[in-house]
Amino acid sequence: MTATQQMKATARPEVGKGAARAVRRTGRVPGVIYGDKKPPLPISLDAAEINQRIYAGHFLTTVYELDVDGERHRVIPRAFQLDPMKDKPVHVDFQRLGVGATVRVHVPVRFVNHDASPGLKRGGTLNIVRHTVEFYCPAESIPEFITADLTGMEIAHSLHISSVKLPEGVRPVIRDRDFTIATIVSSSGYLEEQAAAKAKAEAEAAAAAAGAAAPAEGAPAAAPAEGAAPAEGAAPAAAPEAKGKKE
Repeated sequence: MTATQQMKATARPEVGKGAARAVRRTGRVPGVIYGDKKPPLPISLDAAEINQRIYAGHFLTTVYELDVDGERHRVIPRAFQLDPMKDKPVHVDFQRLGVGATVRVHVPVRFVNHDASPGLKRGGTLNIVRHTVEFYCPAESIPEFITADLTGMEIAHSLHISSVKLPEGVRPVIRDRDFTIATIVSSSGYLEEQAAAKAKAEAEAAAAAAGAAAPAEGAPAAAPAEGAAPAEGAAPAAAPEAKGKKE
């Protein structure tokens, strides 16, 4: 579970695009705190600190105790905007969290036990369908990640959300279907190997069938049926010996 972190901010009396640009010129990032049935609170944050926290990861799933001029607010970041040219934060939105609050967050998926997957051992490839899954979580216990176990997975098998053990109180936003998180797919080398094995088996079966149909070496040829024409190129059959001489 992610731990609550501390961060400082300053209230800003003015809002609007001009006021936001003025804040950025001082080396700070404008933001706002909203929610919990209270009026929005415009704030500013240290640009270097907020930039570091965003790029450290898990920013949108971390609960912060935000000290705004000595007044503490329990919040979670909900969105941030980056400058398209410099990739620096230009605005951050925070949501207030009341007691017992439940939040909707995207949680990363961590895949484990790759060596215990027969499909991967035979050359299959892990195809990740969802790198993150959206959950409803208690604000006090947002998981850093969920663990997906690949043990026993064969090629063409799929791993669904129902196969993942979730922390208490954590439930997926999607409830109407057992959605797929990952699959084991065949690699091109594995497919070629399977095709070659199939062709070899078919050739061996055909050879065995042909051998069974041919007569054994040294065995006499079967006599033609009575009244049947002799085979082309065969010597004519000897005439039967006369029973008596003509006088």
